[in-house]
Amino acid sequence: MILKENPVGTELAMSNINVEEEIDFSCEPYIGLEFDSPDDALKFYTSYANRVGFKVRIGQLYRSRSNGSVSSRRYVCSKEGYQLSSRTGCPAFIRVQINASGKWVVDHFQKDHNHDLEIENGNCTPTVQQKGAAAFKSFTEVSRRPRKKLLESCNESSGPMGIIDFKRLRKEELEGQFRTEPYVGQEFGSPNEAYQFYHAYAAYVGFGVRIGQLFRSKNDGLITSRRFVCSKEGFQHPSRVGCGAYLRIKRQPSGKWVVDRLHKDHNHDLGSEREGRPKSIPDSNILAEEVDTGFVNGDLFRIDNYPVPRGTRQNHIKSDWYSMLLEYFQSRQAQDTGFFYAVEVDNGNCMSLFWADGRSRYSCSQFGDVLVIDTSYRKSVYLVPFATFIGVNHHRQPVLLGSALIADESEESFAWLFQTWLRAASGRQPLSIIADQDIAIQRAIRKVFPRTHHRFSLWQIKAKEQENLGIMGDGFTKDYDKCIYQSQTVDEFDATWAALLNKYGLKDNPWLKEMYEKRASWVPLYLRGTFFAGIPMNESVDSFFGAILNGQTSLVEFIPRYERGLERRREEERNEDFNTSNFQPFLQTKEPVEEQCRRLYTLTIFKVLQKELLQCYSYLGFKAFQEGSISRYMVRKGGNDMEKHHIVTFNASNLSISCSCQMFEYEGVLCRHALRVFQILELREVPSRYILHRWTKNAEDGVFPDLESWSSSQELRSLMLWSLRETAAKYIDAGATSIEKYKLAYEILREGGRKLCWHR
Repeated sequence: MILKENPVGTELAMSNINVEEEIDFSCEPYIGLEFDSPDDALKFYTSYANRVGFKVRIGQLYRSRSNGSVSSRRYVCSKEGYQLSSRTGCPAFIRVQINASGKWVVDHFQKDHNHDLEIENGNCTPTVQQKGAAAFKSFTEVSRRPRKKLLESCNESSGPMGIIDFKRLRKEELEGQFRTEPYVGQEFGSPNEAYQFYHAYAAYVGFGVRIGQLFRSKNDGLITSRRFVCSKEGFQHPSRVGCGAYLRIKRQPSGKWVVDRLHKDHNHDLGSEREGRPKSIPDSNILAEEVDTGFVNGDLFRIDNYPVPRGTRQNHIKSDWYSMLLEYFQSRQAQDTGFFYAVEVDNGNCMSLFWADGRSRYSCSQFGDVLVIDTSYRKSVYLVPFATFIGVNHHRQPVLLGSALIADESEESFAWLFQTWLRAASGRQPLSIIADQDIAIQRAIRKVFPRTHHRFSLWQIKAKEQENLGIMGDGFTKDYDKCIYQSQTVDEFDATWAALLNKYGLKDNPWLKEMYEKRASWVPLYLRGTFFAGIPMNESVDSFFGAILNGQTSLVEFIPRYERGLERRREEERNEDFNTSNFQPFLQTKEPVEEQCRRLYTLTIFKVLQKELLQCYSYLGFKAFQEGSISRYMVRKGGNDMEKHHIVTFNASNLSISCSCQMFEYEGVLCRHALRVFQILELREVPSRYILHRWTKNAEDGVFPDLESWSSSQELRSLMLWSLRETAAKYIDAGATSIEKYKLAYEILREGGRKLCWHR
């Protein structure tokens, strides 16, 4: 059989075929069989499947850890996995791996199926089940008839398949397209077509392209627009310079995609025109999330490599992840009695996964007052939808409170996830949550955490600002920033916002309308009154696992990297515990307050308090009002009459104090203004209510001075259980190191048992 080597999905669209390579489709697969490309391997395996009587699905790919290129691919039986009732968990598959010579070699082959095989008759080869539009343009020539007849009998009508039709667009036209600059109003049949055009244009001009952010409809979750950015956009990598060049396309009611935003200017040098000429067009299914199967009026649509009945939820988790993780969870549960895991089930299908070990669950009781839900895997194309629940410990370090794989981004999925975390955390609701602003997440938070203040993730706010502020001009941006970051009161913010919209004629701007309605979730003025453990408002929360583990981590690497990243973070916490226990910071004043806080706080928190104490000496305070035990002071920095003053209110009857800057409410540490008033009143120690237990050296010990913060006896009992369990685990580890320590530990336990009346 003679075939031209072409990307999957283009054979039927090519009009000129040259004979380049001969592939023998008559043999069975065997280990050591070589192909020039993974597409050739797919064609061969599909031909074999057609003869034997099963269908093929494109399985997992693996990437090189050194350069990120694809190093191996799996092609599986369509009945692999269990996500659908029609699947049987069939183990049959073939895997090809690239070798040093660039050939793709079969290194794994599982021949046996666990279901009946049926040879399908027909003139055309069965469609290979794969992601994206290419799934319905990908055919393999296995008929013995001449190719011309095959094309005549099997060629489909053109449609919005997300690829460039090479039959329609000849080579000279394509090269001309490279020279066509993009423009606002330009139309494409699909996001893939737009991406390929921009990729070709970028290569011709001399820059690289990255797939940027996508935006979804609030109503049905469908993708409504996409951004393609210069590869040097952002600053996450040393090679990136924050380039602002991008192209955005938006879906129209007609189904077309139109360029509605375009920024051509780069802030870096571009390559020469000839050097940038593309060698090939990117794969037609590069945007795997943009699925268009061609069944416009049918009863099926396709997500994640398999057909799903319309109305059934999506699942972005590959089937082989379930078996691997469930086996891991069971082994961990055997080692750690506090290990918790749960699987969401929808119509008999496994969906989202959640897990937390005993240490994380104990941390929920101590540091679960502030919850960061990190779903940053959504920023780019991902292999696994891995999310983390993060808290802030008493050293201001991130601490893991739970992990999850999110099957789909629906309200049901997030609600299940939050409810499951709440069960693992013994039912204590957080004071605040930092999470994305998607409507599904907002609704799920309101449903599960009705008393919790939801703060939007900064990366989404900044992405929206970058997209919208650029077209409004530098003048607007300057006034916008002043309104957002310098307003001190609600009335001042409202007045400044209204003046801003009037000045620039933007009263009807939909983005600004929406952001004003949601102002309590992102404007600093509205966030300052809620405890966020001092997480800066102008900084994104770092990933807990960093570069060790993310949405691109492969199946085989996931668990080792997960445990390595978790141990690294916990080692950092142990180091800080050691430093706090063994080192004392220098006192820089003679204030009894400083000595008190050094004795109680961890090193990190003491340094915050010490900085505020040193700063308070440069502030002036004046009593402006007194009525009974209530007095009010105006505090401002000396030598600067223009600086805004802060109002500090003090109640002498119960030694309570509050400041208009709201630092204590936000960070849990008293501000310089309140400390200045304490000096004026000659109060020598900070009242105990302003020393939060979560910031102290013994935050993880079994001491609970703020018992009133626990809403129920059940929550308090759960905390006591976790505290005793965590302490007992450390005790057992220490007691099992030698026979002498074991005997001593056992005697101590017996004595403790007598005092607790274990034996009657």
